[in-house]
Amino acid sequence: LKSLSSILVKNSLNSTMAKSKNHTNHNQNRKDHRNGIKRPRRKRCPGMKGVDPKFLKNLFYARKGLLKRKLERKPSEAKRNPTEKKQG
Repeated sequence: LKSLSSILVKNSLNSTMAKSKNHTNHNQNRKDHRNGIKRPRRKRCPGMKGVDPKFLKNLFYARKGLLKRKLERKPSEAKRNPTEKKQG
């Protein structure tokens, strides 16, 4: 009976003890470099998320004005049916 109680006490002590190793970086650097560390690919049109809303609104109107002037410069292209193919 005494040996059984001593076993139970030992088991309860082992389960409550803190673990010494919580984290290791072993082998991670080697794994990362196996295929090479590459920079992220640049997108053609970077997102406007997080950009100042006042700036975005101005940008919208600036682009609208540029498009308007572009259409005024080339009235023949603006009036052309988009389904037609360019001649020449």
